[in-house]
Order: sequence, then structure tokens, then C-alpha cells
Amino acid sequence: MTESRVPDGREKTSISVLFVCMGNICRSPLAEGIFRDGLARAQLAELVTVDSAGTGNWHQGEAPDVRSVETAARHGIDISGQRARQLVSEDFDLFDMIFAMDRSNESTMRARAPSARHDRIFLFLDHTLGSRADVPDPYYGGVDGFEDVYQLLREGCTELVSRLGRELRQPSG
Repeated sequence: MTESRVPDGREKTSISVLFVCMGNICRSPLAEGIFRDGLARAQLAELVTVDSAGTGNWHQGEAPDVRSVETAARHGIDISGQRARQLVSEDFDLFDMIFAMDRSNESTMRARAPSARHDRIFLFLDHTLGSRADVPDPYYGGVDGFEDVYQLLREGCTELVSRLGRELRQPSG
């Protein structure tokens, strides 16, 4: 266990994961909630630090978009307590895996991150499902878009939980 701390002051655990979209009110809070739920079901929650952020600061301090909250709730996940925050330079040191929801955010993060930290930045669907596609931004669409994004994130998060579970359960040395 590392002695460093994530932005909310908790100690860093075995693996730390950050989900990033543009404003941190639609995709990344959903991904965080889905991933946390998957970790809890797999009994891995104690081993993984999870957070989300946005490349922009327009919604800093706000709750997730009500459509994200309602979509998550329909699937038994409560993300209403999350608050948007902007990606900060310390995140590149604190998080082992930083997942961009789309190529635009991936590019923004690579431009902001020290080159030594580029190996921590991944396009979410590329890393989890092997698809160099973006998680579409449902913000300007209807409720169906949020459900579609939820399903896509759930599929990717399920694969990520499975992969991390195998890594965390392997005996060391």
C-alpha cells in the first residue's frame, strides 16, 4: 500500500482508478458508480480507490446530471452524492489508471500530463473492450442516450473489474 493520498484525502490502496469526461456530470460519474458497484459485488472495493473528474471546470461542485442519477438508480446504483471536480495535475501521480471517455478527453489529458505519466492514460473502451471508440456524450440527447451509455459503461466496467480481480488476487513474488 502506498502512503500517498487521493484528492479526497483517503490513503491510496492497491490500485487507483480515475474516470474522466468533459464536465464530470454524465459519463464519468456513471462509470465511477458502475465500477464501484462491480468492485463491491466482486469483494474488491477495499483494494481499489475510485474517483472521477472532468477536463473542464464548468460543473465543479455540482451533482451529476439528473438523467445520469436516474439511469443509475434504475439499476440500483446511487451516484447522487458525487460532486463534479476538475482533473488536476496531481491526479497523474495519484492514479494508476486514468480512463478517458473519449479521444478528445484522452488528447487533453495527454497534453496536460507529464510524458512520464502517459502510460497511465487509457481510452476506456479501447482498454476494456478492445474498441478504439468513444463513449458517446449523452448530454444533449434524451434519456435513451443515458441508458445506452450506461449499458456500454457496464460492459466495460465488468471487464475491468474482472481483469483487476485477477491481478489483485494473484499471489505476489
